Amino acid sequence: MEVGCEGEGGCAGGCEGGEDYNAFVALHGPALRASAIPERYWGRLLHKLHREIFDAGEMFGIMQVEEVEEDEEGDEEMQEELKKKPNPGNELCYKVIVTNENGLRANDPNSIYLIDHAWTYRIEHARQQLLQVPGLLHRMANLMGIEFHGEIPDEGSVELVLEEMWKYNQTYQLSQGSAEEKVPVWYIMDEFGSRIQHSDHPSFATAPLFYMPQQIAYTVLWPLRDLETGEEVTRDFAYGEMDQLIRKCVLLPWVPADVLDVSSSTPEPPEEHYQAILEENKEKLPLGISPPIYPKGHIFRVYTDLQQVLNNLKHPQFQFTSIEAEADILYNFSHFKDYRKLSEERPHVMLNQFPCENLLTVKDCLASISRRAGGPEGPRWLPRTFNLRTELPQFISYFQQRERRGEDNHWICKPWNLARSLDTHVTNSLHNIIRLRESAPKVVSKYIESPVLFHRDDVGMVKFDIRYIVLLRSVRPLRLYAYDVFWLRFSNRAFALDDLDDYEKHFTVMNYDPDMPLKQVHYDEFIPLFEKQYPEYLWQDVQAEIFKAFAELFQAATAKPAPLGVCDYPSSRAVYAIDLMLKWDHCPASNNRKVMQPQILEVNFNPDCERACKYHPDFFNDVFSALFLDETKNSHVTCIV
Repeated sequence: MEVGCEGEGGCAGGCEGGEDYNAFVALHGPALRASAIPERYWGRLLHKLHREIFDAGEMFGIMQVEEVEEDEEGDEEMQEELKKKPNPGNELCYKVIVTNENGLRANDPNSIYLIDHAWTYRIEHARQQLLQVPGLLHRMANLMGIEFHGEIPDEGSVELVLEEMWKYNQTYQLSQGSAEEKVPVWYIMDEFGSRIQHSDHPSFATAPLFYMPQQIAYTVLWPLRDLETGEEVTRDFAYGEMDQLIRKCVLLPWVPADVLDVSSSTPEPPEEHYQAILEENKEKLPLGISPPIYPKGHIFRVYTDLQQVLNNLKHPQFQFTSIEAEADILYNFSHFKDYRKLSEERPHVMLNQFPCENLLTVKDCLASISRRAGGPEGPRWLPRTFNLRTELPQFISYFQQRERRGEDNHWICKPWNLARSLDTHVTNSLHNIIRLRESAPKVVSKYIESPVLFHRDDVGMVKFDIRYIVLLRSVRPLRLYAYDVFWLRFSNRAFALDDLDDYEKHFTVMNYDPDMPLKQVHYDEFIPLFEKQYPEYLWQDVQAEIFKAFAELFQAATAKPAPLGVCDYPSSRAVYAIDLMLKWDHCPASNNRKVMQPQILEVNFNPDCERACKYHPDFFNDVFSALFLDETKNSHVTCIV
């Protein structure tokens, strides 16, 4: 759930009317409405927030009950799931009940309650906090029913909490701030809130609310009907989800089940899916135009908001202008939307973007269009990927099939549209992945368990990825080039399939954190080192496979007309960065010989070219020559298609 975090305001007296209430509604009304908190409660909610009144204890109590396993011979899979629990056997279970002798009335404006949060954190900090924050591990273990003895946190107890916490986690996201500040926040309610159980027919609803004057998030609890003394307080852990199969999947962390009867096949989505994306992006497709023609030797006026271009483009055929209306070339960082107007009024103006290029640069779309090259399973050059919003049952079926076969089940969960590894998590926990779906739209991709590694003298065998800059000159005919220089990024710790939250072991993006060491190896140094480490694999052969994957990707992306494919707009040009890894695979056509299979990780729009400009000062001269002058011979580019 997204919560607001902008503006200032508050209440001086906590009254239910007047200016303070109006200020509260102006500031928090959108969040209250989005959470469907009835308006009759808002005045008392303000009063309780302002005065920090936690009065749930006057209405409710926590009751401890023992769950007895009725059928010892029951379903084998269910028994296996129960054995995985921290304390298998007859379990102590908690329920929250109404204890007030007068019961509770839903139409009473005071029937709204604040629940405090016992732990608020971001996932990448969870282990560190459990180990370092005094009393936190002890409190979480008690709350989750995990045995923890002694004063000093131990790794075993921490691991149990990190696994069990997905049954207790809730999430919200700040709607304002930097990309880092918008990374989802996770929290665990206090003992009272965490002991409210699930029901398909709940008696209460809950929602997080970020109270801006105090800069604190609470959970708000309110009734959906009248309750008598002794009745249980329950909430729906799959609130708002009506589809029964999806509900079954979402509730799996609490209600063990299998979905092996669901096919794990993921065919390409229908045309309506792409039409909806176009409308959501508010892109207006261009009219058909003729390719722009400029006289030989023409001096192009360039309008750009990219400082790297302003600082580094020195080619004499390009001059900068600060007046957008007089530009021949628009080279902007922000996404262009109204191609129709541009095609009608200024069809000769070229720009550094293609309509519908988000089919390449947004991760769920990349997975969808790639199925044109590899069928429902996807092509060999893309890790098996599922859209968690639309393909959750298929993913769970695939996960459970692999689990049954004893196959590796490490996965990486990524937001659709964030770069720099933000909000990206490696896990082998199905519960973790199912719950991560709640925070923001995500894909889940098979984690590469057998990557080709690179030996670092100071560390050992580490993961690395490769960034190629590709230039898309046109869609019809498809003309695609790769810049002859590529860039490398390395992990800082030796690779192993453990410590999955160790960023420096499993990720390679180190250049945005000044405290992390950054290993630099230039491409011309890398190639001989690589061939020395892998003498049977010539880099030129590996690169040929990489370029083959790029060609297949762009052929798939341009195979259908917009909005099903990247739009054929003759005035468009584009620069993309493709990040990839190599994994060990077996080639059936070559007697199962081990091969290095490229794995495309993502395609980035308007990539950061700081390193390119620093080490290759002619980079933007080359890019502009190839894209806008059609001069590729001396531009350090290789034709792919």
